[in-house]
Amino acid sequence: MQVVQHFLKWTQTAKVAERAGAAAALARAYLDGELPFEDRYAAEAALTALLDDPSSKVRSALAEALSMSRHAPVQVVAALAADQPDVAAPILARSPVLSDPDLIDRVADGRGGTQCLIARRPQLSMSVSAAIAEVGSLEACLALAENPSADIAAVSFRRMIERHGSNAPLREALAADPRLPSDCRHVLLTQLGEALRDAPLVRALVGAARAEKLTRDACIRASLTLIETIDPEEHGAMVEHLRIRGDLTTSFIVRLVAHGKIDFFGHVLMTLTGQPLARISGLLVNGRDLAMAALLQKAGLAKPVHRPVIRALSVWREVAQGKRLAGAQEVSWLMLESIGATRGQSGPVQDAAELAGLLRSIHLDALRENARVQAHAIAAA
Repeated sequence: MQVVQHFLKWTQTAKVAERAGAAAALARAYLDGELPFEDRYAAEAALTALLDDPSSKVRSALAEALSMSRHAPVQVVAALAADQPDVAAPILARSPVLSDPDLIDRVADGRGGTQCLIARRPQLSMSVSAAIAEVGSLEACLALAENPSADIAAVSFRRMIERHGSNAPLREALAADPRLPSDCRHVLLTQLGEALRDAPLVRALVGAARAEKLTRDACIRASLTLIETIDPEEHGAMVEHLRIRGDLTTSFIVRLVAHGKIDFFGHVLMTLTGQPLARISGLLVNGRDLAMAALLQKAGLAKPVHRPVIRALSVWREVAQGKRLAGAQEVSWLMLESIGATRGQSGPVQDAAELAGLLRSIHLDALRENARVQAHAIAAA
């Protein structure tokens, strides 16, 4: 007790550097837990008194010494967390004494620097991450996205995209995050496409209408690629996301089948028809053409689409059974053939010109992709 009394008197005349060193030493002694009860009580009072030191260097030394311990005095930590930014930084960045409500209150204060420090904390909880996603600055959301130990809910990812998705660095950070849900990843892809579409250079080179079409086609291709990367457990959520966005178009569904995404196609049919997935999967594997046509009709697909889709499904069944080798290039050609759109045939082509154009586009895309793969293989040989 007397030592602490002498300490407090000494601080009234000591230099700043000396007070800072002494404050850190007193904090370490307190945290060691070896002081007798009375001395520990007096040391805590002295630490509290140091909060009023006029020099931020003294308070910074105190904050640094207390920042890593769970046994630091709560009132001292709370006061340091509310101090000026350079003093509060180590406490906000790592003090385990601060509870989630404490951190959420600091996030709500709206100071960007404070939010960034909290966003970088190790093992950040889902509730604090949600607060940052909801009200945090762009910089704080970027810091959160770059924090691999933060627990981030799917809804928080969505809020960051809704609030700051136009920012390229944040889009890149989120796209590189393996925690990002598939629907959020799809939104990022479409936002990137829209950003390219609206770029003045792109519009000047190809025109607004052409830019719109190129963007739409690119987004569909990107969606197909994304489907390959997500777990089957996410298929249902991804389909619902596409449905809500209005992206379950005939064009998308035809491309889906042409590229052999049959499991995902099953979830699409389940969403559009309300039929159980088990029944739909059975039809996709063994269903007769009439039963499949009835299912496609129930899904709202126009009758001209039925024949090429059913033809594609029959080919993919044979591929799955090991009876033939085929890819999107061969399947899209057979889909074209099923509506009489190959070798200059006439008839159904005129009645389904738009469908024929779509299938030709799919076929040409597959040809180009296969040519790229072959060229890379030759170059690598």
